[in-house]
Amino acid sequence: MILQSRTSIHAPFNKLLKARSRRSKMAMVGEQTQISNYTYDKVTKAKSSLESYYMNLITEHEERENRYKRLEHIMEEEGLTEEQKNERRQHHATKETEYLRIKRSRLTVDDFDPLKIIGRGAFGEVRLVQKKDTGHVYAMKILRKVDMLEKEQVAHVRAERDILVEADHQWVVKMYYSFQDGQNLYLIMEFLPGGDMMTLLMKKDTFAEEQTQFYVAEAVLAIDSIHKLGFIHRDIKPDNLLLDARGHIKLSDFGLCTGLKKSHRTEFYKDLSQRKIEDYANSNPMDSKRRAESWKRNRRALAYSTVGTPDYIAPEVFMQAGYNSTCDYWSLGVIMYEMLIGYPPFCSENPQETYRKVMNWKETLIFPPEVPISADPKDLIQKFCCDGEHRLGINGVNEIKSHSFFRGVDWEHIRERPAAIPVDVKSITDTSNFDEFSDVDLKWPSHQQEPEKDDKIDYFRDYTFKRFEGLTHRGRAPFPKQ
Repeated sequence: MILQSRTSIHAPFNKLLKARSRRSKMAMVGEQTQISNYTYDKVTKAKSSLESYYMNLITEHEERENRYKRLEHIMEEEGLTEEQKNERRQHHATKETEYLRIKRSRLTVDDFDPLKIIGRGAFGEVRLVQKKDTGHVYAMKILRKVDMLEKEQVAHVRAERDILVEADHQWVVKMYYSFQDGQNLYLIMEFLPGGDMMTLLMKKDTFAEEQTQFYVAEAVLAIDSIHKLGFIHRDIKPDNLLLDARGHIKLSDFGLCTGLKKSHRTEFYKDLSQRKIEDYANSNPMDSKRRAESWKRNRRALAYSTVGTPDYIAPEVFMQAGYNSTCDYWSLGVIMYEMLIGYPPFCSENPQETYRKVMNWKETLIFPPEVPISADPKDLIQKFCCDGEHRLGINGVNEIKSHSFFRGVDWEHIRERPAAIPVDVKSITDTSNFDEFSDVDLKWPSHQQEPEKDDKIDYFRDYTFKRFEGLTHRGRAPFPKQ
């Protein structure tokens, strides 16, 4: 089916709506005809289905056109002969045909071999899996539908899926497929064997300033990449900074698993924000060594618990008084402090005390004298962790790049350079940089039962997604060069 324009696509649909509207007006003359709620529900569902169907057709057509344009651009850059171009075009057309054929097939968990569990969250788990027909290895995020419904997180799940579909570039973990069954939602992501920044920080305790410069610079570029797409992460923390096989950063978890825990939602802190400071028990002061030991001892448990930690969340996000994309740079400032000092600036024995410190950052953002750092990184942290209207980055990413702490950074080629701390990865299925989860049954459930829900609403409509590159590549994915 060839699509000429959005107008031509919607023409028959719009005529149908106008005709239906005329009939409805005639039927409603004198208010003699009453439309039942059941009819309204049916009409709304039909309208949503039709709109979704046509929009998917338009999107698929535009994506196909863009892939062809990219192919032509690449061939021009490579200086191919006309014969070579025709051969490449024919190969591309074959891949497009294969993509359409495979896309019609229904993807299930039975298409994957489960290898190992590499992560857990409040609503599900992450497994290392291998696709049976291609041999490719992925990270499969599994989310329980019943939990999504009970915790009213359907909108957040949809946002996560949609962001990953749109954010297809080097600074964001790539999603290849999404699908569902009666019990779960599934996100098939690229597997990044380097682990995450939380694990690296726990191994190293602190980073040198040169190492910190590298990771903060990459995080700035990663955060800016999603800001350019119109998204705000709001949950930037070491757990969500993943490391690829070469040790470079990619952003993950746009509102799922740990990012959707009750303690990470603003509503959880509404009542807290109404309390007075004296309502909180002041914690006993600790020196930097004891504070670092306490943080490291509790950090792993916080990552997997339903309590979580508010250490990295900007104060304006708590207050719901209006915030912009710079709230992500506040979080980055907290992470930078942790890289250099060994623990975040507002860490405490309990979330309430941490919240109190975040809200009173002008008094609690203190640099311990026994862990000296240079003037430039200290200044950058203070310009990240400050009032939103004065925060570095409010006028764009270039003012961050020009800060003296980043002197000497090759922003254009930083991802091509060796990572500041080499990652030890022996193979594409190496999970040594992840936690061990023993005594786990890897078998897929034999019966996928539908959760209880309102039959009038299809909460997870159009959740399925299949990326072109994921369906047309054959053979085992090559192991990245070190």
